[in-house]
Amino acid sequence: MIDQGFVDGTGRRVTLREVGDENWRAVADVVPLDDQRSHVAAMAARYLLLSLREDTWNSLAVHADEVVVGHVMWGRDEDGSHWIGGMLIDGAEQGKGLGRALLRTMTGWLAAQEGCWAIRLAYHPDNVVAGRLYESLGFVPTGAVDGDEVVAELAPSRTGSH
Repeated sequence: MIDQGFVDGTGRRVTLREVGDENWRAVADVVPLDDQRSHVAAMAARYLLLSLREDTWNSLAVHADEVVVGHVMWGRDEDGSHWIGGMLIDGAEQGKGLGRALLRTMTGWLAAQEGCWAIRLAYHPDNVVAGRLYESLGFVPTGAVDGDEVVAELAPSRTGSH
């Protein structure tokens, strides 16, 4: 379990946990709001399959106290940078500060990994809400693109300041 001590806006402790027998179904059932489906997968099940079928990504369940509320993936690139991907908070749970708590937890944990010199993520430019969240946490667009997504980067030394 990854626990950096962050809580959401309702006071629930946000932790990241391995996806296993006890929570995989709840993770697979996580869905975004309808108007977000052009930016993220329609269900977290797609991300779970991606992490099972490829060696690049590792899936984690996002918990608020003991309730599964989302999914996130992490990976390490050949250049040593660490990536966050497949971030999805269930539509019914959005607006409670879970995305912020999730990212603070994830970036703190990744920054502590050996050799981590950059934390990156990519997002669709139409996903204005996500872009604002990432910027507020210190992510800066690199000028690079991944497909049709903007690549943003955070220096590990900045993870504790937000």
